[in-house]
Amino acid sequence: NIVGFLNILELCRHQNIEGLIYASSSSVYGGNKNIPFSIDDRVDNPVSLYAATKKTNELMAKAYSNLYGIHTTGLRFFTVYGPWGRPDMAMYIFVNNIINNIPIKVFNHGKMKRDFTYIEDIISGTRAAIDKNYSCEVFNLGNKKSEKLMYLVELIENELALKAKVNFLPMQPGDVKESFADIKESEIKLDY
Repeated sequence: NIVGFLNILELCRHQNIEGLIYASSSSVYGGNKNIPFSIDDRVDNPVSLYAATKKTNELMAKAYSNLYGIHTTGLRFFTVYGPWGRPDMAMYIFVNNIINNIPIKVFNHGKMKRDFTYIEDIISGTRAAIDKNYSCEVFNLGNKKSEKLMYLVELIENELALKAKVNFLPMQPGDVKESFADIKESEIKLDY
């Protein structure tokens, strides 16, 4: 993430790009205890290397914006789902495993919550960020609602008319118990 993003920033600098919209992540909130997660919250307590790299990207974007006048907008995505989704995401793993009668792993003994965000909402927020082309901003793009992970499992079971075999496990390192987006700034500045 860091080396690749530095190359993108250098390309923007040398090609006089008008604006860069980039994907950050709700993971930057790490061990944050404030719920919902606000862009005003401190994000200097990462619980995973991935989160640390995404925060580093935000800091690098701010530095390039300050040094070279490159417009940068970081979008902190919250658990995106929908068509063309990544097969390594829980929603797809759960569906595949339930269909194939394979146990699903549910961490923190099922006491997890996520702000699931539909891909069309992410596209809408990204389009707005492109159109606005702010000089240097970061926004949360989420659903503004935190759902219990076991409710997701229940929805999948109902849709498939199959019962999940669940392997409840302790909290896994690098994960958070809950994600929940405060999208006030996105509503105001991106009409999100």
